[in-house]
Amino acid sequence: MLSQSAPSQPEKPLLLIVDDDPLICDTLSFSMSPLFEVVTSHSRSHCLQLLRQLRRPPELALVDLGLPPVPHRPDEGFALISDLLKVAPEIRIVVLSGQSDDGNARHARTLGAADFVAKPCSPVDLQQVLQGALTFRALDERQKDNASPLIGNSPAIQKLRLQLRQYADLPFPVLIEGESGSGKEIIASSCLHHETRRRYRPFMALNCAAISPNLIEATLFGYARGAFTGAVTTKGGYFEDAADGTLFLDEIGELALDLQAKLLRVLENGEYQRVGETQKRVSQARIIAATNRDLRKEVRAGHFRSDLYHRLSVCSVVAPPLREMGDDKLLLLGHFRMLYAAQTQQPPFTLAADAERLWLAYPFPGNVRELRNIVIRLTTRYPGQLVEAPALASELDVPDDPPAPAVGEIVSGDEIVAAAMLRLRQREPFSLDRLLDATERGYIEAALKLSHGNVSQAARLLGMHRTTLYNRMEAVAREP
Repeated sequence: MLSQSAPSQPEKPLLLIVDDDPLICDTLSFSMSPLFEVVTSHSRSHCLQLLRQLRRPPELALVDLGLPPVPHRPDEGFALISDLLKVAPEIRIVVLSGQSDDGNARHARTLGAADFVAKPCSPVDLQQVLQGALTFRALDERQKDNASPLIGNSPAIQKLRLQLRQYADLPFPVLIEGESGSGKEIIASSCLHHETRRRYRPFMALNCAAISPNLIEATLFGYARGAFTGAVTTKGGYFEDAADGTLFLDEIGELALDLQAKLLRVLENGEYQRVGETQKRVSQARIIAATNRDLRKEVRAGHFRSDLYHRLSVCSVVAPPLREMGDDKLLLLGHFRMLYAAQTQQPPFTLAADAERLWLAYPFPGNVRELRNIVIRLTTRYPGQLVEAPALASELDVPDDPPAPAVGEIVSGDEIVAAAMLRLRQREPFSLDRLLDATERGYIEAALKLSHGNVSQAARLLGMHRTTLYNRMEAVAREP
């Protein structure tokens, strides 16, 4: 009699836990293991290294804000939220932290966290939060292919629609630029693939930030057996799998310069080679690239090849930030509100008039991702209810009112013009870019010194959102 093998068990969702306290990591790992496959990390740098080694990206992450080397401040945790979403855009992040003041909670959600839970929290309650985040992630996955990606009537959206109609069926590469959370992958998959004559061809997406630099060449081009340790079979890469369809390269700015040269050769004549082979192969795939970096600045700094940039940007589009979309914020609110109400079989919430005005005035620094997460939380907490402005304000990353400027602090336009004329008349070598960069760097450093390294206080001194300041600080750090 033949024995029957037991049916394979469904794969558990992968949960990433990041906390610098080993006892907390062990306790959470034990309590969550019945529901999830758990991996743990103790720091931002270790976490990013771990992510590139995992065989699949985590569906969920449980992240502490206070991580080394500054465990007494939330800076590393905030930065890790952005890093996780860059490497695994579909991940749902829940922050579990003792640094649980309202400002930290709001800012974590602005950066893309799905929810914020204060320590201590019972394992049962934490499991419910994680299961809820996983449910909404599954709902998003199911409706992704049928989503209408360009909701809105603002000039920015109308311009984007026109450009996409012009570029959709062309064979040339397309570069999509835009801030984090602005929907670049949806534009690539829906507007530049599924709504074109390539819709029945393969669509392959590779996040260049999610692959170890040592493996990305083999991942893109494939490899021959024995080409490197671990290459026990011959395997094709993304270019082969994409065939005559579309290859979407997200976070293209993360590619190393030597890989940029090889990508340029594919764009020029379609030719590439598997790692460990001399045989030339030809790709018919159309390349769509995306980035949230300013590639022009990266070119000037020597971090990105100018010839590759010009080849990629023949057809370029910008995913507009939500702050430039005016009343489209209400259209997106209506779309997601009805979508999640229907999928969770709950009545939709509504905004009171004062809350609607607050919604329109809010700049949404986390863009559509932030808006969607806010709608999910409101759907969960206020089904069928009227949401007033105070309840909505608790979900928004609205900074405290900045102090009024001192008398004489603001320089008039005439004074600036006079000073500029005096400087330019000297006929000495001058660069406006260098002057502006130096001024920005100086003000950021001064604000951080005055606030003793507290980024929230520094942002208030500079009259900007923390998200904006973090972006500026990262840009300044990348400059030579």
